[in-house]
Amino acid sequence: MRGNPFLTNFKDLRHTLNLSTISTAVVTASFGCTGPALIIIGGAANGGLTYAQTISWLFAIYFFSGLLGIYLALKYRQPIAGAYTIAGAVLVSGSLANFTLNEAIGAYLIANILVIILGLSGLIDKVMKWMPTPIVMAMIVGVMIRFAIDMITSITISPLLAGSAILAFLLSSRFFKKVPPVLSALLVAVPLAIITNAFQFQGEQELFIVPQLIMPAFSMEAIVSISIPLALLIICSENAQATGVLMAQGYQPPNNAMAISGSAIGLVAAFFGAHAINIAGPGTAICSANEVGNKETRYAASFVNGIFHTLYGLFASLIVPFVIAMPSVIVTVIAGLAMLGVLTKSLKTAFSNSQFQMGAFFALIIGISGVNFFHISAPLWAIIGGLLISFLIEKEHFGLRLKAEMK
Repeated sequence: MRGNPFLTNFKDLRHTLNLSTISTAVVTASFGCTGPALIIIGGAANGGLTYAQTISWLFAIYFFSGLLGIYLALKYRQPIAGAYTIAGAVLVSGSLANFTLNEAIGAYLIANILVIILGLSGLIDKVMKWMPTPIVMAMIVGVMIRFAIDMITSITISPLLAGSAILAFLLSSRFFKKVPPVLSALLVAVPLAIITNAFQFQGEQELFIVPQLIMPAFSMEAIVSISIPLALLIICSENAQATGVLMAQGYQPPNNAMAISGSAIGLVAAFFGAHAINIAGPGTAICSANEVGNKETRYAASFVNGIFHTLYGLFASLIVPFVIAMPSVIVTVIAGLAMLGVLTKSLKTAFSNSQFQMGAFFALIIGISGVNFFHISAPLWAIIGGLLISFLIEKEHFGLRLKAEMK
């Protein structure tokens, strides 16, 4: 591509912005700005943060992750969505009982520096390229299958909302192929929720709150307890999921650049309370799905999603009451429907050939289990478990893979 790819891709947006890419961005933002935001709000309350500090945290993770998504989508023309690690938010909220917010900010800065160093070394990209594809794809299915399972179980919670959304998705897929089926599901579920008074508004906070600048303090205990596991979560959980999703869709993800860019922005965001800025596994999965359209145009969905995230961060204090009011069933069902394409394609890729099948199977079930040891979540353990099993009983497959790559 001639000229500056960033500017060229920006100019091409007028050709790539369409009903599919914009509606996908709406779905992605609806997912990323509702359920995960509630986890942050709950974690901030458990950690003893004030409402102003909570809003500042929300501003930082959404505003800066939106900028990350916009930048990477335009630079690499890939549907890379920015976000933050939810597991990391849970880790941090538990640690805030033992450390001051200033010490936590210092630990966030160290975690970002660790990720940048690993990215600059080229190690992240080398590891992901060496990783057997079936094991990575099986991990993706194992970790993300919960979205599809929760979609089904949500029918027992609200048969009308969940059932109507799923039915609208299926009918749209069959009879209205030009309309994104997930958009059809959303257009049916939200009006129904309004009609049935499923939106539960509590005390609305109308005051605009300015984000707070928080200076760091450095504690060795906080660095050990927060920085190291947080850096591992960024690389081995969130970024690894996004890499696997992009690989499954035929992209060549810039692994080192994704890690470096996310943590470089994260260094700035940390001063406002952001625990991490990284690539979104589920968000990238939604934006990269086949239903979004031509492979070359899907980056527009991530771009628009990034715009939504930055706006959400800027106006977090005004939007949060509406997020809290939205029925969780809608978020659950829409997320599950949006993941179906990625799940089926990843599952096919994981088990379509004879290599690494036992390792892939263990990666699948470990991912499904949701195990968490030493503050490290299931995605990393799924990959480690799959590799260990393959080394134990499928060692010859690594040799065959190496020979194939050398040809």
